[in-house]
Amino acid sequence: MLRRSFFSRLAVLGTFAFAVLAAGPACKKSGGSSGALKIAVIPKGTTHEFWKAVHAGAVKAGKELNAEIAWNGPLKEDDLKGQIDIVQNFTTQGVSGIVLAPLNDKALQKSVEDATNQKVPVLIFDSDLQGSSHVSFVATDNFAAGKLAGEQMAKLIGDKGNVVVLRYQVGSASTNNREEGFLAAIKAHPGITVVSENQYGGATTESANEKSESLLVAQKADKGEVAGIFCPNESTTFGMLLALRKTGLNGKVKFIGFDSSDKLLEGVGAGDVDALVLQDPFNMGYLAVKNLVSHIQGKSIEKRVDTGSKLLTKTNMGEAEMKELVHPDLKKWLSE
Repeated sequence: MLRRSFFSRLAVLGTFAFAVLAAGPACKKSGGSSGALKIAVIPKGTTHEFWKAVHAGAVKAGKELNAEIAWNGPLKEDDLKGQIDIVQNFTTQGVSGIVLAPLNDKALQKSVEDATNQKVPVLIFDSDLQGSSHVSFVATDNFAAGKLAGEQMAKLIGDKGNVVVLRYQVGSASTNNREEGFLAAIKAHPGITVVSENQYGGATTESANEKSESLLVAQKADKGEVAGIFCPNESTTFGMLLALRKTGLNGKVKFIGFDSSDKLLEGVGAGDVDALVLQDPFNMGYLAVKNLVSHIQGKSIEKRVDTGSKLLTKTNMGEAEMKELVHPDLKKWLSE
């Protein structure tokens, strides 16, 4: 009787030990003993206003869904190795899932595949990634947004004249699609000639400003040889704005940029920037987290989600919808 009782107790203890060991990785992935999911959100960078709005939207979704948001990204948008390391670190930690805006549409592919193989699902946002390892893509339809800018440019310059495109950075899928969308729209207007489309501003305002100044000189903008300029993101737009002001061409050359900041909005108000294509970064961060959590919970999600774009001008910048896009309530979610 005693012997049977002893072996019975051993069996119970063994079952309990196995259950604890089996539960270990699952607890790690949940991000804490509370059972809440832990979602890593990795932007391209952390300094631009755009990413702060993405962060706020992600936090809002996290609070609604009882998910912990772990926000971490490279300081500058050209630190590819830094972003790869962050993805790998979160994968090693065993987070519940990763939301990633890849700096390069090829270079992050292996890291995403590795995460998926380790049962950490990855949702891509803002800028597309090659391959099929990610569960969904949540972003602006960047090609359509670029076309929006192209059509507006054609109207501004009366369907004739020379146009310059200052690109952002090689390998950035989102900005490349904006650039190509703009060029596609311009091609529908045979009176417009694109005189430069192969120059890149780089990841910072400083590098974009330097490239802008040399581009304006090369294209003889001061001689009236350039009718319009398009820039595909916040840093290139501001770098070009500074160059136009320095050369006294602000307000003389039609200028369309992408994304917003207080300095760019001031440029629109002053008449130095004719239009800005606006995304909805707050909604992008919100929907990215929401869709990944739905996937983790076994729900069906769409493979591609368009978060929309709008054209802001001096005429409509005072409208409520535009004010909400350019100044989402970051303090409420980020305590800033």
